[in-house]
Amino acid sequence: MSFTVPSKGGVFELDTVLKRDTFSTIERGLWRDPAGTVFPAVRRNYAEVKWWVKPLARHFAAREARALIRAEGSGHTVPVYALEEGYLVRGFVDGIPLQIARPRGDLAYFASARKGLREVHRRNIAHNDLAKPQNWLYAADGRAVLMDFQLAMVFSRRSKAFRVAAYEDIRHFLKQKRSYCPEALTAREKKILARKSLFTRVWMKTGKKVYNFVTRRLLNYHDTEGRGPRAMEQGPRIASALAEVAGVRAVHICDFPTAGHSFGLYAFVEAENVTEEALRAHLTARLPDLLPPEHLQVAPALPRDATGAVRDDLVRLVALNQLDQLSQLPRGPQEEEALAAIIRDRRNLSDRVRGGI
Repeated sequence: MSFTVPSKGGVFELDTVLKRDTFSTIERGLWRDPAGTVFPAVRRNYAEVKWWVKPLARHFAAREARALIRAEGSGHTVPVYALEEGYLVRGFVDGIPLQIARPRGDLAYFASARKGLREVHRRNIAHNDLAKPQNWLYAADGRAVLMDFQLAMVFSRRSKAFRVAAYEDIRHFLKQKRSYCPEALTAREKKILARKSLFTRVWMKTGKKVYNFVTRRLLNYHDTEGRGPRAMEQGPRIASALAEVAGVRAVHICDFPTAGHSFGLYAFVEAENVTEEALRAHLTARLPDLLPPEHLQVAPALPRDATGAVRDDLVRLVALNQLDQLSQLPRGPQEEEALAAIIRDRRNLSDRVRGGI
C-alpha cells in the first residue's frame, strides 16, 4: 500500500515500552510538535524488526495511518502525528484494554462502543480486527475507543465488500457485549451473533489456516492478548515450582516488555516467613533450564476478587509500571490495602525511561 502522511514535523520522546511482538514495539511517550506543544502519544516502532518482517510491518503501519486519518473527528479513535520509515506515531488515550477493564453490566460503555463503530463505518472504514478485546479501550471518561487499525480497510464507496466487512465488525462487537452484558443483547443482536457471513465461513475453512501457518509457524507470532510467549510457556512452570515452597500461598506471573527487545517476568508471591533469596535459590535448583523471573516480589497478600481469584488486572498494571491506569479499576478496601503494599515495594522501575513515577 502506497500511502504517506503530510509531514507535521515534531519529535517523539520515549517514556515507557508497553508491548512488543514480531511486527513492532509499542511505546508510550510524548509528541512535541514544531511549535513546542506537547501531546501524549504512542509510537509503533518497527525500525529494528527482522528484515523479512519489515515489509509487512511497513504495510500495516501505512494501513493503520490511512484508516486513522479517515476516522479523525469520530470521537472514538486517535489522531496520527507522524508516519515515517520505521515508525508510526499516533495519539494516546488514557484508558485500559477491555480484557483488563472487564466492564460487566456497563451498558453505557457498550452504547459508546456501538456509536464509535457506527462513526467509523460512516467513513467507509472496516476495522477487521475487533474480535480481540485488546482492540477495545475503556477510556478514563467511560468512552469506548477503537484501537489497532493495522488490518483496517478504507473503501471508496459502500460496496458489497464493505457491507460484509462492516457486518463482521458488528458481529465481533456483539461478541464483546455478550462477554460482559449478555442480558442486554436484543433478539436481533442474537441473530447476528449466530450468523457468520459467507466470506467468514469460507475464510475459517481455508484462508485462516494459511494465515495461522504463516504467522504462528513461520513468523512465530501468537496473539496472547498482550502477553509475551515467555509468560505463556514458562510462567506456569515457574509458578508451580514456587508454590512448592513452604509458606507460599499463591503465585501470580505477569510479564513486561524490556529494553532488550524481549519480555521480562514479574512473579508476585503471596507468602509468610519466606524470603526472595530462598525462593530464587529454590527456582535455580528446581528449574535449572529456565531463566528466573527478572522481578520477584513477596507480599503478605495479593489483591483478590469476590471469588478469591488474584486480580490479574491490578497486578499486571503494576508489572507494566502503568500505575496511572490503576485509578480506572474498581476495588474494595481489602484489595486497596493489598495493592498499596505491593506498590510501595514494586520492582519494575527500569521500564520508565523518562523521569519515572
